[in-house]
Amino acid sequence: MMKKILVIFQKEMLDNLRDTRSWTTGVFWALFGPLILGGMIMLLGSTFREKAEEALVLPVSGAENAPNLIAFLEQQDVRIVPAPADPEAAVIAGDINVALIIPAEYGGDFSAGETARVILVFDSTRQSAIADIARAQNLLENYSSYIGLLRLSLRGVSPEVIRAIQVEEVDTATPQSQALIFLSMLPYFIIFAIFNGASPVITDATAGERERGSLEPLLINPLPRGWVAIGKMLSAMPFAVTNLLITLAGFAAIFHFLPVEELLGVQIGLGVGALTAVFLTCLPIVFLACAIQTLIASFTRTTKEAGTYLPFIGLIPSLPGLALAFLPVKPDLWTMLIPTFGQQILINQFLRSEPISGMNVVISAATTILLSAVITYVAIKFYEGERMIVGR
Repeated sequence: MMKKILVIFQKEMLDNLRDTRSWTTGVFWALFGPLILGGMIMLLGSTFREKAEEALVLPVSGAENAPNLIAFLEQQDVRIVPAPADPEAAVIAGDINVALIIPAEYGGDFSAGETARVILVFDSTRQSAIADIARAQNLLENYSSYIGLLRLSLRGVSPEVIRAIQVEEVDTATPQSQALIFLSMLPYFIIFAIFNGASPVITDATAGERERGSLEPLLINPLPRGWVAIGKMLSAMPFAVTNLLITLAGFAAIFHFLPVEELLGVQIGLGVGALTAVFLTCLPIVFLACAIQTLIASFTRTTKEAGTYLPFIGLIPSLPGLALAFLPVKPDLWTMLIPTFGQQILINQFLRSEPISGMNVVISAATTILLSAVITYVAIKFYEGERMIVGR
């Protein structure tokens, strides 16, 4: 049986290698993730760096009401400019990022030792303004704390009175976890690359052969059709594995050659150990991707129809990877029982250099392989039916 499956495997491999257009399409998707992530790092990094190097331009209305506050801000490299007549409308329109309004009663309240009110106008939903908003807020808070300490000292009260608790911070974040938003996107691109590596190959081996009329002669040979299904599915696995390797190598190159520390302020390193662990973790997903796409492609009549369905199949298991960037999920037992989702959590742990439970690795791999075996069995049964030759 294994010899006959091997013959089918070799035949399909040769056909797929000759069809350079199909497998080069898969290689493109393998490079898609690293290129997108590298572009994001370059774009965001250059934006953050420019914001950090530039002086904060703060439009102020009523600057004459608080000369000391204005002097403090200017000492902190803040460039004070007149605010528009309607600061709120200017912020809403995106003309300015933030504006400071100092009411006329500020001077009287401040001189009387009372709480003086200022108004900071901003739009917290505008991502490009977040840096300016945070800097303005921090400067105003620092000035408030500074004046409060001076008032206590003038009254003969030790500033330590208001410092009831001293907090010593211990930051356990690693360089990898500090770049969480970027690392959490990697499982999405990795799984997407695996599915797209197998997709063109499986499309050509099923719907393509049916469309060319070469599937029927293959199926009427004196060998079980289930072996044909297994041989075709196995022939797609090397291409999926190759895509996986190219994607991992691409991410390693991006983090190694790009000046990530200069752009983002953190150093991200993907060592050989982490990459090897991610590769081994993803191998059950290769089996699952080939099994699912073999089954789906068996129901399609033309390559065009298969090309419509199969790309979306890869989105379903890969999308949870994006959610992990915003909704961190603990590696509990129930998460490991969900095929591909457990692997994505483990990939995040490997990339962030967190401790890994060996039991979680075994459970996630076992459930994914079990589901792959069930889908493969369904595909074999479909191959054994007469509808396999004509489609639906």
